[in-house]
Amino acid sequence: MKSKYILGVVLACLAIGHVTPTWADETAFTKGPVFENMGQTAPVETDFTIPKRAKFAIAFDTATPAKVGDINKTLNTAARFINMHVAAGVKQERIKLAVIVHGKAAFDLTSASYYGEKYDDAANVNEAAIKALTDNGVRIILCGQTAAYYDIDNADLLPGVEMALSAMTAHAILQQQGYTLNPF
Repeated sequence: MKSKYILGVVLACLAIGHVTPTWADETAFTKGPVFENMGQTAPVETDFTIPKRAKFAIAFDTATPAKVGDINKTLNTAARFINMHVAAGVKQERIKLAVIVHGKAAFDLTSASYYGEKYDDAANVNEAAIKALTDNGVRIILCGQTAAYYDIDNADLLPGVEMALSAMTAHAILQQQGYTLNPF
């Protein structure tokens, strides 16, 4: 009962403008050391130690498209993963990442002309992100079944994007190669 009262007071204060919540201090987040235009991280005092010889092989999965003009959040997350671990002392060559894309997020992987046709001549800002990620060894893999559904051909993809038979196939093969699935 007391928690409902406190929640009511907080909501009332918010409604009349007496309390301004601060959820995060965005100035604490910095860019780099690997990606300067994405993957911002904040320093954290940790109790969970990363072993000096830790290796990471992680697959990220997304079907959620970016808003036009934004970088796909999962691409940004992959960059963040690399930035924060390299900043924490993990050697970049000990990090292997893959981003498996399906659903409407497939359009984020398409060429400027294909993307522009789909989104009223908008520029695909994911192009620079994908180049930066693939230049740093991140695999970007599109579900072929999704591509077929949306009539996306290999020629419609940005350089560096791989076409798989399916997202399920890509995940299964990556698991056999020692990749774990990041749950978010």
